[in-house]
Amino acid sequence: MADGDRPVPIDVPIRDESIRLGQFLKLANLVETGAEAKPVIADGAVRVNDEVETRRGRQLVPGDVVTLGPLAARVATGDVEIDVPW
Repeated sequence: MADGDRPVPIDVPIRDESIRLGQFLKLANLVETGAEAKPVIADGAVRVNDEVETRRGRQLVPGDVVTLGPLAARVATGDVEIDVPW
């Protein structure tokens, strides 16, 4: 952890210019399934750029940071393999 209580984000590359929040949570392994993303988002447990986000369809772009509990993932570009520590 850095910045007090803020987790250090792991870069998770996407193929396109943007990605929906629900899809990104699954891609970043923050949830196991897309169905699991819906209630987690609806309950206000997900933050995007330090603001609570309750819209599963929220479009994310490179640089956006998604936080769920003690985990954080940053939307990135490039061909980097996804190798998150969780």
